[in-house]
Amino acid sequence: MAERELYRGDLVEVRSPKEILATLDAQGRCEGLPFMPEMIPFCGRRFTVWRRADKVCDTVDYSGSRRLRNGVILGDLRCDGMAHDGCQAECRIFWKAAWLRRVSDERGSSLAFPPEDVAALRTRTEAYTRSSSESEQEPTYRCQNTDLPKCTEFLSVWDPRPYINEYASGNVSLGHFLTVTSRAAVTEPMRKLGLVPEIHLPGTANKDDKFPALDLQPGEWVKVKSKEEIASTLTPDGRSLGMWFDREMLPYCGKVYRVRQRISRFIHERNGRMLTPKTAPVTLEGVVCSGDHSICRWFCPREIYPYWREFWLVRVPPPVKQAP
Repeated sequence: MAERELYRGDLVEVRSPKEILATLDAQGRCEGLPFMPEMIPFCGRRFTVWRRADKVCDTVDYSGSRRLRNGVILGDLRCDGMAHDGCQAECRIFWKAAWLRRVSDERGSSLAFPPEDVAALRTRTEAYTRSSSESEQEPTYRCQNTDLPKCTEFLSVWDPRPYINEYASGNVSLGHFLTVTSRAAVTEPMRKLGLVPEIHLPGTANKDDKFPALDLQPGEWVKVKSKEEIASTLTPDGRSLGMWFDREMLPYCGKVYRVRQRISRFIHERNGRMLTPKTAPVTLEGVVCSGDHSICRWFCPREIYPYWREFWLVRVPPPVKQAP
């Protein structure tokens, strides 16, 4: 009898390097999805399934939502970019069911894996993390996110089944489901009629306008400026120094957060090139894309960290801890 599919809340153990290697093709993929070298340290450890990857957004071709068959997300495991020359995107990691086994308790494996098994898995997966040729001045990188359109299936925005499945599978609560679908039922027809602007927040700034940098460092506290203040730094097409201000960032306006990291390098998902911004943006602790407000990306579980220009933020003192 076939083993039951994995669902939210299931406890699983990441299989051994030898077992995972047996599931991979010559390019380190299982059903098209790469097993990345950054995932090897998790072998033998146990985690809870956070969400199924039945409906994820496409940030490569922007085709809308797609389905990753037999894929789940574990806890808040994110890629540290160490095998991709220090990419700082901190993307969530997708796991194929073939790489996991269901377990009944939280105790992880106490076995040390044979070094040759770990080395074999690393060799298979590292070989395809980047490519370069004499005609290329810089390498092209490959990871789960750059390859996502190749290993997923397109989901029509008008097909209700993927949305219903998000609740039926346990991915989201009933309240979350009703809130998001009610909003989508109104905004999507309006968008098709041209009544919802494609530019989320058009601004009044000129392309060459300069704004002060704060030189923010990880651990500092900031307040996100108001929608109107941020609009004053954006061009009419909703950008600042080429960076788009996303609709998913609007709910964070006026709130206080701690700086997570400065972004000095990250892989462009569409072309696989490493980008090194001249003016480093920052990410904020707990500030992620929910997918709930975006067109055609509802219920996406990827929780991507959006990048913030420093002049969209104001440095503030740390919050005062309340006495117990």
